[in-house]
Amino acid sequence: MTAASPTSVAGLLSTAYRLLDGELADATAAGRHRGACLALRTALELCVDQALAAAVPGLSRTTGRAKLLLLHSVAPAETARRARALWSQLSLGCHYHLYELGPTYEQVQGWRTEADGLVRELIL
Repeated sequence: MTAASPTSVAGLLSTAYRLLDGELADATAAGRHRGACLALRTALELCVDQALAAAVPGLSRTTGRAKLLLLHSVAPAETARRARALWSQLSLGCHYHLYELGPTYEQVQGWRTEADGLVRELIL
């Protein structure tokens, strides 16, 4: 079996799993959690891009936030709402702020589970 490209959805999800499971031991726990959030957010963005590109060609120059708002036109309303909420949580989780604690393992694990479900819903 060949390894998935890191820029593919499967590759990004695999990277998030490896970061959370501690396979990339050179990073601190906080760094692994933030890295996993970034990989999950990017995988979600790629899925949204794929779902929209199939239905509405020509959106490549549209911002990510606008694409999340357009998602309701090609996916069920609840799926679009969950995608926007998850993207927002992952965005907060992958940015470092001195005045905030980073995301916990349990939070990122929950987001990983939600991202897996959304990827299955958006790609199929």
